[in-house]
Amino acid sequence: MAENGAPRGRSTRMTGKERREQLVLVGRRVFAEKGFDMTTVEEIASRAKVSKPIVYEHFGGKEGLYAVVVDREVSTLLTALEESLSDQRAHPRMLMERAALAFLAYIDENEDGFRILVRDSPVSHSVGTFSSLLTDVSRRVEVILARQLRLHSYPIKDAALYAQMLVGMVAYTGQWWLETRKPSKEVVAARMVNLSWFGLSSLEKKPELRGETKG
Repeated sequence: MAENGAPRGRSTRMTGKERREQLVLVGRRVFAEKGFDMTTVEEIASRAKVSKPIVYEHFGGKEGLYAVVVDREVSTLLTALEESLSDQRAHPRMLMERAALAFLAYIDENEDGFRILVRDSPVSHSVGTFSSLLTDVSRRVEVILARQLRLHSYPIKDAALYAQMLVGMVAYTGQWWLETRKPSKEVVAARMVNLSWFGLSSLEKKPELRGETKG
């Protein structure tokens, strides 16, 4: 008997949908390992055990395959983050905890995908980059912060700036944690929220630099 119980000498032919999914998974792994520039259609085809024309038939080349892989990862991460921020009745600190943990959970469960997202995208693929994804997340966080700043009579215009700072901290910490995996994602999320929340809870309405000034 052959592998998977099929009779020797016979093989089960994949449907077009199954073959496309296989190529996406193979391409995801190769892009994560080598980056876009060093990945070739030859290697993708070799690992998938198909001919190069099959890859071109489904995606038109590695650019098309890369676009599908990146768009899928962006959708997965953004969906997780949106779900974590969906309960607008929740306390802002709880929302921060959920978002930080959702981000780290995505990294933990989708290491290849996250490595692809944080790499520099090719010039031909400007949509769906990690930078544009973080911009989308920042806009959502900005809405939450603006609501809280308004309640406490703080300048609403600062919401966008603080949102960028918070999201940047989570994203950069996530990249560091990808390589270390210590401490646990729950501990990392708690530490990030601890730093950001107590910083936000003690915000000055009109902060100024305290160092010496010239002249």
